[in-house]
Amino acid sequence: MVAEFVKSSGRIRFRNVTKRYGDQAVVDDLNLSIEPGEFFSLLGPSGSGKTTTLMMLAGFATPDAGHVMLDDTDISYMSPQQRNLGMVFQNYALFPHMSVLENVMFPLKVRKFGSKACLERAQWAIDLVRLSAFAKRLPKELSGGQQQRVALARAIVFHPKVVLMDEPLGALDKNLRYQMQMEIKELQRALDMTVVFVTHDQEEAMNMSDRIAIMNNGRIEQVGTPRDVYESPCNVFAAGFLGEANILPYAHLDSRYRQGMGMRDGDHLFIRPERVELHPVRERASAQPDPLQGRILNISFLGHIIRYQVALGERTKIYADSSNVADAHAFVVGDPVSIQWKKTSDARILQHG
Repeated sequence: MVAEFVKSSGRIRFRNVTKRYGDQAVVDDLNLSIEPGEFFSLLGPSGSGKTTTLMMLAGFATPDAGHVMLDDTDISYMSPQQRNLGMVFQNYALFPHMSVLENVMFPLKVRKFGSKACLERAQWAIDLVRLSAFAKRLPKELSGGQQQRVALARAIVFHPKVVLMDEPLGALDKNLRYQMQMEIKELQRALDMTVVFVTHDQEEAMNMSDRIAIMNNGRIEQVGTPRDVYESPCNVFAAGFLGEANILPYAHLDSRYRQGMGMRDGDHLFIRPERVELHPVRERASAQPDPLQGRILNISFLGHIIRYQVALGERTKIYADSSNVADAHAFVVGDPVSIQWKKTSDARILQHG
């Protein structure tokens, strides 16, 4: 049955799309392309416009300006039913009085599939999410992860071009979330689906996505692969929102580092904590001839890493992550340290943007 899943396309384009609530533009002149078969995440803080963007794609909100395209069709003003997209919500939205099989069959019955086709396709989808042994159970008899699988099966059972997911893993604990991330990604690849995924969880977005759009105040700050947006953020917001980051203002840095990095007033120096090297002051590492000096303020044990907070003078603090390995130097609070990194590859100059 899997071989029958043929995705004719699934390309999505937002062209100058704006959505207002009152005087506020919650999505502001959005231009975005999502390719067929891509796992694309909309990532941003609360109020950034990511869910409104998804709702306009789903048909639950209408643009005030611009166009939403699916392949060559303008779907901006179509009803959700006309768009024929799969949807997975955070609360799963399962029918409590229906069994797993009945829940998964429901989209097919609405689309007037025959009884035999309904049963075959529903069994295919249930097998795909490994719930065959639970087909007769009610949602209340399932765990959170199993309910999530039912929601996934229901979203894919009618073979949509695109599946939309609105923070679908938010109610799960951390270990189960990671397991479900892997299962959703595996399913997406197996079926070559276009998936548009909304989340505020940076780690989740990086783990699952082919590309990520970082949103802020209704606009897209940056679009790129997880590696691109993590290692090469375009501005201070993108750097600070995605993962841990040291963002040091121009005014807080020693003049020799401003000059050496070619910084100007208003610039910020960006570097990830895992790229910061700490050395005892008595040692002299070779990466930089004249290292910064600091003092250990705080130490956090995070399991696989040890995070050091280091004071650079009175106004500036920097974080450094060290792998928790047996031969790592163990600093204590109060230790003086030299702080180094490879300037050209590990540190970047950013604007506010």
